[in-house]
Amino acid sequence: MKFLDQAKVFVKSGNGGGGCVSFRREAYVEFGGPDGGDGGKGGDVWAEAVEGLNTLIDYRYQQHFKAETGVHGMGRDRTGAGGDDVVLEVPIGTQILDEDRDEVLADLTAVGQRVMLAKGGDGGKGNARFKSSTNQAPRKSTPGFPGEERWLWLRLKLIADVGLVGLPNAGKSTFLSAVSRANPKIAAYPFTTLYPNLGVVDLGPGSRFIVADIPGLIEGAHEGAGIGDRFLGHIERCASLIHLIDGTQDDPVAAYHVVRKELEAYGGGLMNKREIIVLNKTDALGDELAQAQADELSQALDREVRLMSGVSGAGVKRLCSEAWSMVQAQRADEKAEAADEDPGWIPE
Repeated sequence: MKFLDQAKVFVKSGNGGGGCVSFRREAYVEFGGPDGGDGGKGGDVWAEAVEGLNTLIDYRYQQHFKAETGVHGMGRDRTGAGGDDVVLEVPIGTQILDEDRDEVLADLTAVGQRVMLAKGGDGGKGNARFKSSTNQAPRKSTPGFPGEERWLWLRLKLIADVGLVGLPNAGKSTFLSAVSRANPKIAAYPFTTLYPNLGVVDLGPGSRFIVADIPGLIEGAHEGAGIGDRFLGHIERCASLIHLIDGTQDDPVAAYHVVRKELEAYGGGLMNKREIIVLNKTDALGDELAQAQADELSQALDREVRLMSGVSGAGVKRLCSEAWSMVQAQRADEKAEAADEDPGWIPE
């Protein structure tokens, strides 16, 4: 399935049905009277987050969604049926933006979460509604109210706990395949990863977290170089970042700063996230050289640097345990923040 994380859609709710002008004509009813029913309400347009989806590809081939018009009122005081709603099923983590993409209208982060995109028009009133002591045979009815229509953008930001960042060929996809059952494309040339991949790391009962692998960044990605930095949106929700650095390249320190510069240019709070710095591909360096490069990198950055080889598996389990600790810390912080929020007025 092709990955698509942005889509523009047109939504239109249904118009309300018109009211009816009708009079009773039964032979046994002496004076008759108005009996025109009301029109039905037009259908609404909703967006709902569902399980089992991780792309917006369905909205690549269909962009227009229109709810049904309400049925017109009928005689004998019969109200028209309401129009059927339209529900856009989207992956968890989908944001709804206005046409100009200036405002986020909704952020669907949980299964079953729904938001109304366009409200259906109310039905018109039949002539029975206008009967009074001074107007016992009204011939007045009202048409249904029109529905709403608008263009919207759907933008998917994958829900993951840990994000992998680094230059192309830093070993991100190899690491993802080593710690989960994901099968990303792996090759010995840059930009083998063209779209984000997700993998579930299982460290035991109750110790699971999701890792997101995004395409590699190069210098100038925020200006469109390489694949650009658009996919960085998929790690905005992550609790922490694992920054993989290829130990076989000439200047690991420069490689680190290139990626950090692109994260800073993108924004989105990525610079403030917890970060684990990892020197990868130690199997190709040997223990002594790998340790020497890690010490040099640690001294230059004034940060602790971990050693790992995604191919041989050395250091992988320890790295996953540390990442899980960061995920737990983030979840604890979020839970504490939610507990501190003002619940508002509660009746006694």
